[in-house]
Amino acid sequence: MNPDLISSILLDGLMAAIAATGFAVISNPPRRAIAVSAVLAAVGHAFRFYMLHSWTIDISSATFIAAFTIGMLGVMTAKLVKCPAEIFAFPSLLPMIPGVYAYKTILALMQFMQENQDAAVMNRLIVDICKNGITAFFIIFSLVIGVAIPMLMFKRLSYTRIIKPGH
Repeated sequence: MNPDLISSILLDGLMAAIAATGFAVISNPPRRAIAVSAVLAAVGHAFRFYMLHSWTIDISSATFIAAFTIGMLGVMTAKLVKCPAEIFAFPSLLPMIPGVYAYKTILALMQFMQENQDAAVMNRLIVDICKNGITAFFIIFSLVIGVAIPMLMFKRLSYTRIIKPGH
């Protein structure tokens, strides 16, 4: 494998870990869950980056596989950390939110609402709105379904706190 690709993958994972740490901290979880959230984000985002640059796969499929990986690792880690998997899996997904696609969709919508455009520009804007909007939708859909499948399939493996009567 190319050394530049390896360094890019590691940098991508590091940036995702930093972002996930910020997202995790604002929900005030236990400290041990913050570190797990950072690791899961780094693994998931770096894996998606690797798939996009090494395989012939589209971004929504790569996002689904990465979200599924985060969900599986979250379920497996929940017992060790003694927290529900959702506490650290969801902040790990947030760096994969398709902000650029959503931004381009809104920008094209705003430009489309200006009525002083010619027909060719209006057609291009409609194509941009559809292309970016549908891509953003499918990435978000892939995130939700990818993380939900392992959490629903392996609910019993996830950590659940048993509250004893009288305590």
